[in-house]
Formats: sequence, C-alpha cells, structure tokens
Amino acid sequence: MKKTCYYCCVLMVLSLQLVWSPSSLHAQRAKKYDHDSTYYDMFPDKLTVRVFMSQKFVYFDIPPSSSSFQEVKYKANAKLNTGIGVTWHNVTLNLAYGFSGLNKTADKGKTTGLDLQLHTFPHKWSVDFLVVMPKGMYLSPKGYAAANSSSYYVRPDVKERIFGLAAYHVPNKEKFSYRAALVQNEWQKKSAGSLLYGGEAYYVIMEGDSAMVPKAIQSGFATAGVTEMRFIDLAPGIGYAYTAVMNRHFFITGSLVGNVDISLSTEEKGTTAVKKSTVNPSFAYKGAIGYNSDNWAIAASITGNAFFSKSASTSSRYFTPAGGFKIALSKKFLIRKEHPTRTK
Repeated sequence: MKKTCYYCCVLMVLSLQLVWSPSSLHAQRAKKYDHDSTYYDMFPDKLTVRVFMSQKFVYFDIPPSSSSFQEVKYKANAKLNTGIGVTWHNVTLNLAYGFSGLNKTADKGKTTGLDLQLHTFPHKWSVDFLVVMPKGMYLSPKGYAAANSSSYYVRPDVKERIFGLAAYHVPNKEKFSYRAALVQNEWQKKSAGSLLYGGEAYYVIMEGDSAMVPKAIQSGFATAGVTEMRFIDLAPGIGYAYTAVMNRHFFITGSLVGNVDISLSTEEKGTTAVKKSTVNPSFAYKGAIGYNSDNWAIAASITGNAFFSKSASTSSRYFTPAGGFKIALSKKFLIRKEHPTRTK
C-alpha cells in the first residue's frame, strides 16, 4: 500500500518552488525602487498569476573510445507537466501535474525520484539550486544497445544524483531585470544587459547495479566495467546576460556563464576505486522570448546547467546537462493601492 501511494505521488509530479528573499518584506519594499524605471518597471503591489506547461531534462553522456560507436546517453523519462503558479515580490509557488494523455512514454521505462530545480533572483543576484535524483533511465536513440531496433535499452536500476548551488552577482540590476524575462513579475521596456560573476559548487553521482556501459557495446568504451562515477566540482565563473526589447513589449533574453571547475573524480569498478583531480569547464545558461507588459505576459523560457567531468581512469570526459523548458501565460493583478513613486 505504501509503495502504491508513493508511485501515485510520483505520477502527480507536483513541483513546489518556494523561494524567500533573505531580507524582510519591509527591506524588500525599500529596495524595490532602486532601479531605473525608464528601463524596467517593478510591480510591488501586484500579484503575478500564471498557467504554464513545462518539462525538465537530465541526462548523462559517456563518450566512446572508438569512432565506430556512438556515446552512451542515459536520459530520465521526463513528463510534460501542466500547472499554475503565483509570484509575490521574490516568492514564487508553482504546482504542476503530468497528465497521462500528454505522456505516452511507457516504452522508455519509468523514472521516479525528486527533481527540484530552483532559480531565484534576489536583489543583484541570480541563484540556482539543484537537487535532482532520478532513478530509472533509458538510452537514446531507440535501438542502441537494445535487444531489437524498435525498443529502448531501459535501466530501472540506474540512478543519477545532482546536488548543487550556483550564485552570480548581477551588478547592473538598476537597468537589467532577470525577473522580467523568466518570472514576468517585472517589465523590461528598454534593451539592457549585465556582467555576471560568481561561482558554483556541485556533487554529481551516476551509478547502477552493473556496468554503466551495456555489455553489447563495451568493446568500444575505455570506461567499460565502471559501475559508479562521482564528481565534486568547485568553480569561479563569469558571463553576461542581455535582453533585447522591441517596441517596449517584445523581448529576447540570453544569459551564459562559463565556469572553470576544480574537480575530484572517482570511479568504481567492482571493489576498486580510482580518484583523479582535474580541471573542467561547466556552463549555466538561461534564455527567454515573448511579450510582456504591465498587465499580461506570455513567454517561452529555458534554464539549465551543463557539466563536463574527466574520467578518473581514462582520458574520457563525461557530460551532464540538467534543466527545463517552460511556456507560461501570466497576468498581474493589483491587490493593493500602487506605490506613488512607481512610474510606467
């Protein structure tokens, strides 16, 4: 009974995102007007309500050592979710459900586990927080390493774990707004951008009950026989974000941060563990396109992180991306008298 209830909860795919600014609400209101209102507007007296569709992604690439083989790409069987959400100041709550009619993916096996990807934008900062724990993955494309070409190679025992925090300073917060593009509770009216700098810390684990490379293709991989990979990454990073605005309402936003990771890699093959310290690149990216105003907004967006990690026992380099897509329609509702200092 407990197991049945657990899977019912997993099928619901409820995504709860609750992010509090470190300051008090009084301090928040004092800071809300520390911006150039000719570039973007804030709405401290409005509640932003949205309906959306979203899908998260996470996978793990193992490169081959022979050009005759393609990479082993494990993917989580992610659901397409429909949801509703609200944003008040820097607090966002989203609830989503994966309807079975939109998710005909039984041939890819079942993925369970937590997928918490939070992206928040307190004053002059962009912060990403990840706790991603899928269990049950499949190989892409269909037929690769599988018993026949019309089916996927499915591994219900494979587990991936990503724990991480990234924080980047946004010094031009006076003219550039992340929230306008990704949360739509603000409105960017003129083009602007900002330098980004900060750092990240991540811990990634990939493991299975048997070798991660399927037996049928092990001859093409130097990492054949490895059952578990672990990576600890610490990195400084620098990048840039920019929003191009057309006719005050239509916008395109792009943001990219490059990091130089100091990594500790560990691989296990049976009872043997091998460790190596390496330097690898990683990236944090965000993008959005849509229409925004002081009343309505519609936008498509993507947020994600991508890590490269060197094998501890070979010259191979693993690739681990995680992120999500979203299409949202939102409306700003006035719930109290507007602050007299705000200008449109």
